Amino acid sequence: MLKNAEIKIYNTFTQRKEVLQPIEPGRIRIYVCGITTYDYSHLGHGRMLVAFDVVVRYLRARGFEVTYVRNITDIDDKILNRARENGELFSDLTARFIDAMHEDEQALAILPPDIEPRATEHISEIIAMIEKLIENENAYRAGNGDVYFEVESFPAYGKLSRKNLEDLLAGARVEVGELKRDPRDFALWKAAADGEVGWDSPWGYGRPGWHIECSAMSTNCLGEHFDIHGGGSDLMFPHHENEIAQSEAASGHKFANIWMHNGPLRVDDEKMSKSLGNFFTVREVLKNYDAEVVRYLLVASHYRSPINYSEHNLKQAAASLERLYSALKDIDTSGVKSLVNGRFEKAFYAAMDDDFNTAEGIKVLFDLAREINRRKSDDPEQASQLAELLVRLGDILGILQAPPEQFLQGSVQADVDPEYIESLIKQRQQARADKDWGRADAIRDELTRLNVVVEDSPEGSTWRIER
Repeated sequence: MLKNAEIKIYNTFTQRKEVLQPIEPGRIRIYVCGITTYDYSHLGHGRMLVAFDVVVRYLRARGFEVTYVRNITDIDDKILNRARENGELFSDLTARFIDAMHEDEQALAILPPDIEPRATEHISEIIAMIEKLIENENAYRAGNGDVYFEVESFPAYGKLSRKNLEDLLAGARVEVGELKRDPRDFALWKAAADGEVGWDSPWGYGRPGWHIECSAMSTNCLGEHFDIHGGGSDLMFPHHENEIAQSEAASGHKFANIWMHNGPLRVDDEKMSKSLGNFFTVREVLKNYDAEVVRYLLVASHYRSPINYSEHNLKQAAASLERLYSALKDIDTSGVKSLVNGRFEKAFYAAMDDDFNTAEGIKVLFDLAREINRRKSDDPEQASQLAELLVRLGDILGILQAPPEQFLQGSVQADVDPEYIESLIKQRQQARADKDWGRADAIRDELTRLNVVVEDSPEGSTWRIER
């Protein structure tokens, strides 16, 4: 950890970078809106999960005690509709997709949050918050048993998304079955008929609206006022706007100090959409591409910038990782004394201190890799220390933690048998020793056909997969 440095974070709420000033010295409390579990996690989810994984990793690397909460929405219209279509219990549906989400996270080296609350486990807290809003005259019970938040009662509504209340009124509408006083009002509690999924409440049998879930879970886990609230940019309005209104109307004070939003993921420069046929789940992508390559692609851009997912960009990501791993190849970092606060580490921290600028941080890693390659022959000890630093800084981004040879020789894209490759290399070495150049060239051609790159040196031959 570098001492006496400032971390600046772009606050969506104020639209400027601000110095991180923890509510409690040395401790950061962060809440991120998680996934609605009615289907497999898609690449956009992966982008959000990786972005905030890096934020938490870095804050901890800087020495902060971090409490990271990321919720699961396990009751929602989409969930109930999908369960009805499948003819299964909604709880069985969500359990299956929660397990799948955890598998995807593990594959992408995403660390689990400290607390992962589920909406169905916080019904009592949700009801208590709604009761408080009704008591404060910020919410009302409609004649059909629904409970709505009264947007007009919260004058600051729209302050996150910069939306005007009058403009919202012009574009608002009331859906069939809703009994709102104002079309801008939103549901806190939805009445349910007998036989439908629901819970008992002071307003009758029903279930919570989506927005109130996060307000109740975040304040229950972190308190009514915490440091950072994050999520995808698509959640800014109405979800995060509604969270602010509910939470601050209920508590009477500020909800979160800093609002962070990651940028969208595009596919071949187009918005990812099922209608466009360019919608990919995380597990579909990982069937064809190395998980670390996918993660590298997701961290190589600044978290607020759009990311373009394409075959070309994946190949570039693979080539970049190969360069970094090649610098680590044939270096033993076990027992190496760590370099602390050297120029590379300072440069990396300076980049990350500036709103978690992973793009600039990765440039430092490449500078470090070039220095390792220069030092390998004339100063092996220094090269080992620099390699240890490269692995340590890479860990903050969730990369470079595999043995170099394993990464360079293995890929889900490579349908090859390592033992067969090793056998071919030994045959080629023997052919070269026997000066049977035709045989040696033929074996090399076979290796090339398998996308295997052979690198000869006085110490012998090594190989890697050309991705």
